[in-house]
Amino acid sequence: MPRKSPKTVGLIGLGIIGSRVAVGLRAADFQVFVWNRSVKPTPNFLGSPAEVAEVADIIQIFVADQKALFSVVEAMGDALTPEHLIICSATVGPEAVIETARYVESRGASFLDAPFTGSKLAAEKRELVYYIGGEDAVLERARPVLAASSKSIVPIGEVGHAATVKVVTNMLSAVTVQTLAEGLAIIQKAGLDPAVLAAAIAPNACRSGVVDLKLPKMVAGDYEPHFSLKHMFKDMELGVGLANWLDLEVPVSTLTAGIMFGAIKRGWGDLDFSALYRTYADTAAAAEMPALTPPAAPGAAPKGPPPPARVVEEKIAKVVELPTSKARPKSAKRGREAEGKPIEVEQMKPPTTGGPGSRKGG
Repeated sequence: MPRKSPKTVGLIGLGIIGSRVAVGLRAADFQVFVWNRSVKPTPNFLGSPAEVAEVADIIQIFVADQKALFSVVEAMGDALTPEHLIICSATVGPEAVIETARYVESRGASFLDAPFTGSKLAAEKRELVYYIGGEDAVLERARPVLAASSKSIVPIGEVGHAATVKVVTNMLSAVTVQTLAEGLAIIQKAGLDPAVLAAAIAPNACRSGVVDLKLPKMVAGDYEPHFSLKHMFKDMELGVGLANWLDLEVPVSTLTAGIMFGAIKRGWGDLDFSALYRTYADTAAAAEMPALTPPAAPGAAPKGPPPPARVVEEKIAKVVELPTSKARPKSAKRGREAEGKPIEVEQMKPPTTGGPGSRKGG
């Protein structure tokens, strides 16, 4: 095994984001050692999380859910030492993050709550935004690694606080896309060109980065996953569960989560979460919606599939009178003291004092 150095980093989880962060770290001259549940043809792929911990003191984790996170940190087990820093960039909610931090710290290692915002394109451009929960000294040690894949690092508070903010921002994005799908369906069913909707949104206060990103792809029927529907649904479950624990009603988010569940049952879970629009576009009525171009003359060849998202973006940019490149704005459950024991999470109950993230991390 190679000797550890400040330019050696471990990365666990080679999905849509993790694989691209690994590329960004290598571009920043880090030596990156990786592990993924399924073997990937990528440099320095090791045999287990423990092997990653043996060669790298700083390890960033990108996994899908709480179960995967617990499995990874427990697999590191005795390989964790006081020299280690675990950066948790998984979206798993505050409760799981706090429990994981307790386990990591019981081994003497440091922990940073560092979920991110930004999908596939942002990761490719090294423009993720990290939300940080943890102590300043721990963040400063992690900063060079985080900077290699990000455009901004935003301190939020204690361990668990960043996880809470991340869940809430994903709830906002999910509800926005569901509402956008409903509005787009009305526009097209009423016989209007979707570019008109984009032109109306451009100077409107409702405009957002997620609208600019998803609208052209929804019109084009391009659901290549940048952020999969199944993962967004998981985050909505986290948000609704957190709200219930805090004795808050979130009817819009609850309804959106239900619509997402129905879409997953229809087999769309691995598509981008903008596939919520398929609820409308795949119906018989949707087949009669006007296309982006005028109807063909009698006797002309049948219309082809929807235009690519790139063509739609160009059309929208023209209507909005912006260059294509400028069409988008820059836009607890009760834990227990770990002491090296397997991670467990009991049934969540409202706390008598404090709440998720009330414990100081680091």
